[in-house]
Amino acid sequence: MVQPPSEASAPCGVVPGLTPDLSGNRKLTHNRRALCCAPRHARVINYNFRLHDLYQQRSHGDPLDSLFTLEQAILRFGRGKRNGRRVVFTNGCFDLLHPGHIRSLEHARSLGDALIVGLNSDASVNQLKGEGRPVISQRERAEILAALECVDAVVIFDDLTPQRVIAALLPDVLVKGGDWPGDQIVGREEVEAAGGRVVSVPVVPGYSTTEILKKIRDGVPASRAKS
Repeated sequence: MVQPPSEASAPCGVVPGLTPDLSGNRKLTHNRRALCCAPRHARVINYNFRLHDLYQQRSHGDPLDSLFTLEQAILRFGRGKRNGRRVVFTNGCFDLLHPGHIRSLEHARSLGDALIVGLNSDASVNQLKGEGRPVISQRERAEILAALECVDAVVIFDDLTPQRVIAALLPDVLVKGGDWPGDQIVGREEVEAAGGRVVSVPVVPGYSTTEILKKIRDGVPASRAKS
């Protein structure tokens, strides 16, 4: 049996047997470091991580590579391009990303093989949320989302709802927060008619961008915002 290399066989940040990554791919570099810098008790598990899985991270690349126009998203994730992959779609404003957003996105990603996030544009957020919103521009919000490991693509849309995006992409799974009544979920009809399904994920209690902003304006000490 081949024994895993000793801890002294390679410096931290270099996986034995792999060429150091010079591409600037932050996600791949992070995974490489995780393999060699993990605590000793986790090292045995990490050695079972296939090289194929590592190099799959290269497709995610720089966060900006995950920003798509609707037309580009159709070419990459459309019904005829999936090759058996299950595509999941969710949407939102994602102004001031918080743990509630992260957990919901990770839940959505667990339901398929690729997660597309529809992101309300600045004009759309302003109409929905009112004066002073968004706090973070659409480009910056998109880049933050695209940097998340659970997000495979971000599509910015100007409409108040993502119906046009959903109808064009026809995802296999449409995900919406559990605070939305089932009969009010935009895109449900189109997705189910195409054989897909709609999933309501529980809202994580205690987090709200609106409440966080109110605390900032009021100078309230840091704590979890009310839902």
